[in-house]
Amino acid sequence: MKELKQRSTCPISTSLDVLGDKWSLLILRDMVFGGKSTYGQFLQSEEKIATNILADRLAVLESQGILSKAVAADKKSKFTYRLTEKGIDTIPILMALTLWGSKHGSSVVEAGLREELQAGQEAVIVKYQRLAREQGLV
Repeated sequence: MKELKQRSTCPISTSLDVLGDKWSLLILRDMVFGGKSTYGQFLQSEEKIATNILADRLAVLESQGILSKAVAADKKSKFTYRLTEKGIDTIPILMALTLWGSKHGSSVVEAGLREELQAGQEAVIVKYQRLAREQGLV
């Protein structure tokens, strides 16, 4: 199990110890918004994560109970990753970052998602949490 050193008991610091690198939230984004669940699918993201970094981040997210890992049904040498309930609890974070990035950055957000978030962030969070559960991500 990959162990993280907690820097302090501050809730923000604790959250950053787990999610604060530049790749973990992108992996979660790909799972929630892109339906990705395998190592190979994560490698295809436009940010071009290095294989060693991807393996490390997946191990950290799994060790922290955010993802679960299982042998793929179609190929014994392949694994699939699924969000746990703890992982589903990161969806509000992803939504907040999506809103902030679309407002203050040069980000491109799918028009429908942007409108949904502006109309009512809580409803969109509930929708994506429900979809994650229905898609068997838990």
